Amino acid sequence: MADSVLYDVNDGLATITINRPEAMNAMNVDAKVALRDAARAAAADSAVRAVLLTATGKAFCVGQDLKEHVSLLASARDSGDGGVMSTVREHYNPIVRALTEMPKPVVAGVNGVAAGAGLGFALAADYRIVADTAKFTTSFAGVALTADSGVSWTLPRLIGRSRAADLLLFPRSFSAQEAYEWGIANRLVPADELAAEAAAVARALADGPTVAYAALKESLAYGADRSLSDALDKEEELQARAGASEDHAIAVQAFLAKEAPKYLGR
Repeated sequence: MADSVLYDVNDGLATITINRPEAMNAMNVDAKVALRDAARAAAADSAVRAVLLTATGKAFCVGQDLKEHVSLLASARDSGDGGVMSTVREHYNPIVRALTEMPKPVVAGVNGVAAGAGLGFALAADYRIVADTAKFTTSFAGVALTADSGVSWTLPRLIGRSRAADLLLFPRSFSAQEAYEWGIANRLVPADELAAEAAAVARALADGPTVAYAALKESLAYGADRSLSDALDKEEELQARAGASEDHAIAVQAFLAKEAPKYLGR
């Protein structure tokens, strides 16, 4: 794994840290490849039961590294290669798919600015803990681009289509407090408590009933654009899966014994 993204697994918790603080954690090609590979590794590793996505420095991620992007655009013009924007297919889409589709919860610890694709990565998480000094920016139209990294799907589902359209058509920054009030931030914490709080939440999820969490994640995604009848059928299917898990048996026995359950994640 490249130094631009750090990857660590400790007792069921995978921590993925974007690590280009000198560039506000902007995504150059190396960082995009490393983040994609880290997210895929966490998704595929059965020993990983939860993921914490965070960053070093003052920013969470400001999106595309525009300095590198300008260079790539110039090279593409000179060579006649029109594939610069293939980064969406090769990098951004796989990153968001890995985060949203893995059968385990993903926590984003948003320590600073999340802009463009960085906003998309934060929204792709299942749970967001945000420093009170953080900011979010819908910067795509500001550089004559459309939304990517899943923002056109995740943002309106969190804050409504009208507000999402306003933010995307007229790009601006919005505060951590606004993010909390609108439902983007699940928890708002003082900046100096962000790392500890995000780690504690991610650890609690890593120690929890993994099969149930996976089912909850799948049911929320499924029900986002389905009928109630379809959602009920999906709940029936997923509840059968959760009910057959070892963790469910452990939880029931612990409840009867008035003890805290110790889940196995299966």
